[in-house]
Amino acid sequence: MSAVLKTERVRAPRNRTIDLTEIEKKLYRERLVSPMEGESLSNCRNKIICGDAFTTLPKLPGKSFDLLFADPPYNLTKDFGGEIFRQISLEDYENWLESWLVECVPLLKSTASVYICCDWRSSSAIQRVGTKYLKLQNRITWEREKGRGARKNWKNASEDIWFFTVSDDFVFNMDAVRMKRKVLAPYTKNGSPKDWKRTEEGNFRLTHPSNIWTDISVPFWSMPENTDHPTQKPEKLLAKIILASTNENDLILDPFAGSGTTAVTAKKLGRDFVGVELDEKFCLLAEKRLEMAKTDRSIQGFSDGIFWERNSRRR
Repeated sequence: MSAVLKTERVRAPRNRTIDLTEIEKKLYRERLVSPMEGESLSNCRNKIICGDAFTTLPKLPGKSFDLLFADPPYNLTKDFGGEIFRQISLEDYENWLESWLVECVPLLKSTASVYICCDWRSSSAIQRVGTKYLKLQNRITWEREKGRGARKNWKNASEDIWFFTVSDDFVFNMDAVRMKRKVLAPYTKNGSPKDWKRTEEGNFRLTHPSNIWTDISVPFWSMPENTDHPTQKPEKLLAKIILASTNENDLILDPFAGSGTTAVTAKKLGRDFVGVELDEKFCLLAEKRLEMAKTDRSIQGFSDGIFWERNSRRR
């Protein structure tokens, strides 16, 4: 039997997917927090913690976080870089959701907000578990236009994010998350634009944010934020949530940090973070992205304090 040679992946010239060299792995590994048994994590602000959420969360300081963003494994069998989550019954999935959410609730301030991601299969489970401990405010549906679809089913092109708060006293900065939309039928009054402006790039109006997001681009190979994480969330999506539900210097918790989108976006927007991720490779990618954010604070689709419609502006 002939041996199979393992070759390194060769990227296309325009592929901007973030990789790690061996030197970078060594450098960023030294920056990670790896909690030992019984160790307190009271001093972990702006750190990526390489560890299991279930053992890490009880060590974090109580009533410290202004925002919880959670992108847990959906109820699907999926390989997260070697850690495989296997599909289970809906009842068992609800029990699993509750097992980590109960550890998060004591960590939140009374004014904190909570956003939990899911697909259509797990959406109802998030709602039921979340309302046991939190106040339900809304459900966001965002267009996830990626993938080839199925021959005998509708293409799955959306995901949900459930929005909860700890109490009725919470932050929501509506003006920070207005969207700039093109005006297709410009209405004028006495010859002047009504509720819109003429610009060199076209006619636009600022609209109130809704719970249907059609302006999000899932990271792909030519985007500078892209990594090999299989379920990476876009920085623009996190920017909407962070700007709406936190103020500068607030502290954000992500117990399933992946390749670090929450931490990176928080850094770019002047917020603090704690990210928890089990897989070391993704922790290292998060650290590299945080290093890159020191010199590049741009967020694709968000500029000049405005969220632009998809493909209406390059940056």
